[in-house]
Amino acid sequence: MPNLATWIRQKDEKWFRPIFAEHPEITVWNALDKQVPLEQIDGLLLTGGSDISPEFLRQEDVDPSLLEKGVDPERDRWEFAAVREALSRGLPIFALCKGLQVFNVALGGTLKLDIKGHNLPEQRDRDVQALRHARGAAHRFSKVNSAHHQAIERLADGCEVEAWSAHDGIIEQMYLRKYPFARAVQYHPERSSIYEPLFEDFFARLKNRSSDNC
Repeated sequence: MPNLATWIRQKDEKWFRPIFAEHPEITVWNALDKQVPLEQIDGLLLTGGSDISPEFLRQEDVDPSLLEKGVDPERDRWEFAAVREALSRGLPIFALCKGLQVFNVALGGTLKLDIKGHNLPEQRDRDVQALRHARGAAHRFSKVNSAHHQAIERLADGCEVEAWSAHDGIIEQMYLRKYPFARAVQYHPERSSIYEPLFEDFFARLKNRSSDNC
């Protein structure tokens, strides 16, 4: 059985529960609730959450007033360690919302610490934000449910953008080149069934990785 490592907030569990229920053969380790043996994992899911703690950012003189209250250094420490472990072993990685930001920073990128027009109430659960796509994008959604106040500033080396916000060019979807599977999206695919192909792609890689190690 493949082991999936993640950190999911209690308030977000309701979104992921039906997704995981479709794949009972996958063992989900939520680091919020218990110790996760990273050396035993077969894949990594990075989910949404509060802003990254300043100590992990790759930019100097961070204005604390730009950050949300409730940053979680313990979670950030675990997630950055988990990214390093996953990358060192070529494990499949899927990153959502804050997860995209963690992944970009872990690879050496930087963030815009406060942006406008991407955190409106109607954007949280509805697919209203239009995207434009790169020609070779593996997954295409014309509109997404993207809600955030931070975004990628400098894209990490080795990454390729697959989609941008149509109205201001904010990066909404990217992947790591020359790597078995690592995709990151700024929106919330766990909140709507239209994004099922993203999860199915990730889970297929996770299962293949597990079977290869049997």
